[in-house]
Amino acid sequence: MTRITNPDQSFTESDYLFFQERLKHLKAEDVIRWAYELFHDKLTYACSFGAEGIVLVDMISKTKPDARIVFLDTHVHFAETYELIHRIKKKYPTLQIDMIEPDLTLEDQKAEYGDRLWATRPDLCCEIRKNRPLKKALEGSTAWLSGLRRDQSPTRANTEFVNQDDKFQLVKVCPLIHWSWQDVWDYIHANELPYNELHDQGYPSIGCEPCTFPVKEGEDHRAGRWSGMEKTECGLHVKPNSAKE
Repeated sequence: MTRITNPDQSFTESDYLFFQERLKHLKAEDVIRWAYELFHDKLTYACSFGAEGIVLVDMISKTKPDARIVFLDTHVHFAETYELIHRIKKKYPTLQIDMIEPDLTLEDQKAEYGDRLWATRPDLCCEIRKNRPLKKALEGSTAWLSGLRRDQSPTRANTEFVNQDDKFQLVKVCPLIHWSWQDVWDYIHANELPYNELHDQGYPSIGCEPCTFPVKEGEDHRAGRWSGMEKTECGLHVKPNSAKE
């Protein structure tokens, strides 16, 4: 399908346009298969284990049972999230699920920047506990997978199947861009997949516990993330913009 034969080469704008044209009618499973055929072990899936993440984990397991999946363990996730990861590891024992931790412990972070950094300087907190760890985890990778969907937020509306990721200097593959929230849950229920129990308690989008709240009926699905702040993204899916220290 693709004219690319060396996954380590630097892709041009023309290459990305070629990808978009050739992949535009494929199903999510086919995009995943294409990505692993091209990038092999240099493709890493960064999973938050939200609803979309569970769909991708299941699809990936059918294409590459020993795929590498990384989870950014900030040490402030919900207990329900850790319990879900435990269940996923039991269900898919051949997947390589790595828990990626920040260099700073919460105690060290408090000593250096003050208590509750997520409330006082949330961008810096995400930079320390998510962005820097992911950058380190992706070293040696050529591409990474993400569960972004276009209808999640205005900032994600133009996401393509294959994207040039300037932040991490990699290729970012997003197989679920055309899926709706209903599509995600139809797949989860049809395949009887485990999922985070918080989804049943008004949490459509789940991140770190201090920064995630349930949403009201009719609200945007990401309204519960950093509620009351101007912040809407952790920084993994935005163009480079260094957090100020």
